[in-house]
Amino acid sequence: MLRHWHVSFLSFCFFFLFLFLFLWTPYDEISATRTFSVDLINKTCKTCSDKSTVFNYTFCSASLQEIPVSRTTNLQGLAIVAMELALQNATHTLSVIKELRRNETWGHPFASACLRDCDVLYSDGVITLVDAVAAFLEGKYGSAGAWLTAVMDGATTCEEGFGDMEEASPLTEQNYSVFQLCDVALCIVNLLVSHA
Repeated sequence: MLRHWHVSFLSFCFFFLFLFLFLWTPYDEISATRTFSVDLINKTCKTCSDKSTVFNYTFCSASLQEIPVSRTTNLQGLAIVAMELALQNATHTLSVIKELRRNETWGHPFASACLRDCDVLYSDGVITLVDAVAAFLEGKYGSAGAWLTAVMDGATTCEEGFGDMEEASPLTEQNYSVFQLCDVALCIVNLLVSHA
């Protein structure tokens, strides 16, 4: 319980740090930013989708535009938005996994073993995403990228575990969302590194 409170508190702190760092700009700068922010989102998502066969442009654009602050920020801000969304999704997925595990009538024993593995993967993944955000805010883009990749690997491993056991995954949508959001953040981190 303490661990979950710690993650929630850190997520809350990172969100307000994000607001302070990227949104407290003079009004004239904000007005100018609004005119190209959607273009920045679309251009970023297009650049990322051109670099990868698994990157989903539509998912990227829709996810980032759904969050109002992403329309008034820069590339660093978009990375934070994507990481915060990934953290929210991973935390929600962990709750879903725990609920499925509590439901003893659900699925085959093999599926229960897969859920147990996913529980471990996502418990670690939530902490890893907090570490990724912290590393990013400290300017340690390489470490942030490594942590994001680890979470993507965890989502893939969770999903593939059900396939290996020839079981239908109840987490396909959640695994996909976490993977894609981490991929969005990772691509933006890589863009920042290449422009440094």
